Amino acid sequence: MNDIDPTGAVAQWWATAITRMEPGVIELRGHPVQDLIGTTGLTSMIWLMLRGDLPAPRQAALLDAALVAAVDHGPQAPSIAIARMAATCGVGLNNAVASAVNTLGDAHGGAGEQCVRLLDDVLQRESTGLDLRTATEQTIAAWPRYLPGFGHRFHPRDPRRDPLISLVEDAARDGVVPGDHLRAGRSVEALLAEGRTRPVPMNIDGATAIIYAELGFPAPLARGLFVLSRSIGILAHAWEETQSGQRNKGPVPREILPTSIAGPTRQSPHHRT
Repeated sequence: MNDIDPTGAVAQWWATAITRMEPGVIELRGHPVQDLIGTTGLTSMIWLMLRGDLPAPRQAALLDAALVAAVDHGPQAPSIAIARMAATCGVGLNNAVASAVNTLGDAHGGAGEQCVRLLDDVLQRESTGLDLRTATEQTIAAWPRYLPGFGHRFHPRDPRRDPLISLVEDAARDGVVPGDHLRAGRSVEALLAEGRTRPVPMNIDGATAIIYAELGFPAPLARGLFVLSRSIGILAHAWEETQSGQRNKGPVPREILPTSIAGPTRQSPHHRT
């Protein structure tokens, strides 16, 4: 409180435990920024800002692996395609990146968050005394036909699954993470494979969901962390497209025209039958 803010109400308006900023002072979660510069990697900074403390080296390495794995999936991903298309409109990198990030919704970008909730559901049912298989069966039956984090429209087996799951297995064996969400994820994967000629293996969203949940991040942050990761690929594609010199690239080449679908004639609001 001071003469400018005698009640302290203004200072409380955006009160935060994240940052302390005064003339000559910048502290992030209680750490002077000058002590973090050159000593703390970006992944550890993400942890610090979200969690309030610095991760142990093995925790940081596991988070780093998940972030690296989800950086890019090519222009087949709508967000990447939108970033490139926006960049050709002359809007600048910040707008191109924002346009892409704004498409990361429930259907594209939200599966990691949804998968954490799925695995939480399995573990909650198990905690009532059910064996893991029964808990998994009940969860699968209760969820919609589409199970987030499993199967992939391009990859018979997502090449990112095995290295990520291997890292979680090592971390669980060494006591770095509890291993409960890993157990739940593998149980879902095993049940989905039963009776099928083609299994439905875990994909990148399932593997990273396990990592984020094992590290203690709540489900909404699984989406937030994916957004951070994918923003790197989005930026790279937007930047590459700005170097092409092409303008106003639409979603399909100019020589391909969208099919025109015949429909009912729109009537005037003053039309009377």
